[in-house]
Amino acid sequence: MSVPMEIARRVADAVLYEGYLLYPYRASAAKNRVRWQFGVLVPPAFSATAEPSSSVTECLLERAEDAVVRLRLRFLHVRTRSVERAEDGGHRPVGELRSGERTYLTFDEATEREVEAVLPIAALLDAEQTVEVRVPGDRSAELILAPSGQREGRVVSEHLPLRAALRAGAERVPGPYDLVRLRVRVENTSGWDGPDATREQALRRSLVSAHLLIGVTGGAFVSLLDPPEWARPVAESCRNEHTWPVLVGEPGHRDVVLSSPIILYDYPNIAPESPGDLFDSTEIDEILHLRTLTLTDEETREARATDPRAAQLLDMVGDLPPELVERLHGAIRYVDAPRKQEAAGTPWWDPAADAGVSPDTDSVVVSGVAVAKGSRVRLVPGRRRADAHDMFLAGRTARVEAVLLDLDGTRHLAVTLDDDPGADLLRSHGRFLYFAPDEVEPLDDGAEPSGDRIENEGAGA
Repeated sequence: MSVPMEIARRVADAVLYEGYLLYPYRASAAKNRVRWQFGVLVPPAFSATAEPSSSVTECLLERAEDAVVRLRLRFLHVRTRSVERAEDGGHRPVGELRSGERTYLTFDEATEREVEAVLPIAALLDAEQTVEVRVPGDRSAELILAPSGQREGRVVSEHLPLRAALRAGAERVPGPYDLVRLRVRVENTSGWDGPDATREQALRRSLVSAHLLIGVTGGAFVSLLDPPEWARPVAESCRNEHTWPVLVGEPGHRDVVLSSPIILYDYPNIAPESPGDLFDSTEIDEILHLRTLTLTDEETREARATDPRAAQLLDMVGDLPPELVERLHGAIRYVDAPRKQEAAGTPWWDPAADAGVSPDTDSVVVSGVAVAKGSRVRLVPGRRRADAHDMFLAGRTARVEAVLLDLDGTRHLAVTLDDDPGADLLRSHGRFLYFAPDEVEPLDDGAEPSGDRIENEGAGA
């Protein structure tokens, strides 16, 4: 497997298990009772919910007429896990069964599925190609035996069969740029005859967390998020339904696209500090790690019985060495540089990279007064703001800590409040409030402190 595809697969694995289980990782938790929220393709005849039965990915390739694309469809296949108690020579379904020190819960799991197809672009230009996907069903039973050897019950696991299809086609884009539009449709073609069935039942014949990895040899993808200007009109005309294609792999390489059911940016990656999958790609690993350590013995027992992946997560959290726990506290990274600095390999924002930008010495003119670091201002948040917190800041005085310039050329003022007893701590950590120049009024050194002014206004009210 190539390096870009390996990077892409790590990101795709995070997508595959997005929301699989959420803290506190217990079956009884309310947030884990409605599951499988992303990339669900239901049987086409199931209409009890608004979830789709297909997705469409369109992306652009350049210099691609002799190219070959590798389509890799990945999804989760729901597996029911039912616990049954042994009674009167038979078995009765139950929600929970304890045997010795082990607990068995009725709770659905999932199995990873993957289908791959290699197709030359030349063949896709002639006619749409269809790849049929057939996943057979299966059923198994595991006996639950007491420490004495007596049979206490069983765990019955079952996959229902799935049918799906990959339909791929391509077309040349008119114009001088030698572009090809690739279109891939993923369809759930499973039969369905349960008009009164629940979503939980339909999920057993659904593709869950369905996404595509598309690799190309002999060509290159064009970013749909940040296309070159000459390709922008064509990129904006691409139609993507229930999916979000982005470039993945090593930054700058354009040979792999991940068509994801959740919104991503080009070249997403897994943070090196992340110790493992916590099933939440917007996760704050440190908080989830600490919260998981606070689970009681009973909650931990239930989480372990909920799903084997939850048990692995608990082991990972419990065994994490101190030096890795410390890494979870945070990392400092630079935002990607503007294109001119990317070419030079210089991070943005680095004072040594652009001598024309200096938050400590830059100034901006407000009401005819030059405002810079150290200036005192009164806060007058503008009407365009929607933050209710502003009502507590209006009229208070503050000290300007820096004048910042964003990538759009807009100035911003970083400030600390005059009457905030923690201002020195915030200043040392670089934690500021941010306002536009038209949201402050310059003050002279004799201006009244904001604390007295607010107190007097409150008394008058």
